Amino acid sequence: MSLLQLTHHMPLLPYWRLSGFYFFYFALIGAFSPYWTLYLQSLNFDSLQIGILMSLLLVTRIFSPAFWGWVADHTGKRAEVVQFAAVLGLITFCGFFAGESFGWMFLFMLLMSFFWSASLPLMEAITLSHLGEHTTHYGRIRSWGSVGFVVTVIAVGMALDKVEIIWLLWIVLSLKLFIVIFSYQIREKAVIGEVAEFQSIRQIFFRSEVLLFLCTSMLMLFAHGVYYTFFSIYLVESGYTKGFVGWSWSIGVICEIGIFFLMPWLLQRFSLKHILLFSFMCAIVRFLLIGWAIEWPIVIIFAQILHAATYGAHHITAMMIIHHFFRGRHQAKGQAIYSSIVYGLGGSLGAILSGYAWEEFGPEITFSISAAAVAISLVLTAWKMKSIYSTIKSPV
Repeated sequence: MSLLQLTHHMPLLPYWRLSGFYFFYFALIGAFSPYWTLYLQSLNFDSLQIGILMSLLLVTRIFSPAFWGWVADHTGKRAEVVQFAAVLGLITFCGFFAGESFGWMFLFMLLMSFFWSASLPLMEAITLSHLGEHTTHYGRIRSWGSVGFVVTVIAVGMALDKVEIIWLLWIVLSLKLFIVIFSYQIREKAVIGEVAEFQSIRQIFFRSEVLLFLCTSMLMLFAHGVYYTFFSIYLVESGYTKGFVGWSWSIGVICEIGIFFLMPWLLQRFSLKHILLFSFMCAIVRFLLIGWAIEWPIVIIFAQILHAATYGAHHITAMMIIHHFFRGRHQAKGQAIYSSIVYGLGGSLGAILSGYAWEEFGPEITFSISAAAVAISLVLTAWKMKSIYSTIKSPV
């Protein structure tokens, strides 16, 4: 289905407003995630300190999405919560211009992350509410976020080869301003009650298949902790330019865009369980290649291509599963639970422990630990995942 057909088929879908927010939200990530560690390194922080500071982006996702999700569900004003969080995220980021000590950076990383992590789970819930039963089209909207990431990560990488790293602060600040602007373009979508509402959030959470899925996803994000924290540093220390760093990140996200558009076709031919298994297998290969073959650019490029499966396919599958189990008034809380456990707990533990492992054992062993964590998810999914995951389908 073309974009024109999509918007005609769902005339009330605010396609470009939603897509614009995703574009600048992930453009910000494209400027921040690959290069902020290089900025911290320029302040003479060691690997453990960098791991701790970067983990705060994920630690706050343990409790922040749950808090903001409760506020949004309690007030019924998810869009206004996104706007409030965007404004406070912009204000708190300004603190980085005023100090460079570890304690100062810790404080403002914590404050900024608390507000930054509020937006995405709520936006996912708002977007899925607008899509209704047409959730297979989620990838077409979300792909604009990937486009924003690619544009920014390439441009910033090329720029930082020519200007001082301090300019990264101004780039991130400008992107946060655009997020504020687009957050005020978002319109609320009324939540339609469903049968799932008669189950409490506790009952849904403690279903064995939900716990299993959250566990395997948490291990997947734990494994990505070293990648998001040290991949750029590893490349630069191995002799690559910052321009190559940007291109390597962008290659993965370009492939991610492709998988977003292919997902409706894939979902008609493969079960969610098989897509998850393939994603885990690709992640194991990817982390081993990055850890042990960093000196081979062609191998690194191939490893980045696998990002289409390790993030793109896994993320869309995860959104469909969460949307399946947490319906009606539980949508925002379901997204918050997923974000808190998977990105918050899993990601933060991965970032902190990778900082320790990087110092003690080196990059090769650290990436191998990540591959081992994903292998556990692979075994659990293949062995224990119930048939319901093979039958969840979104209408085309």
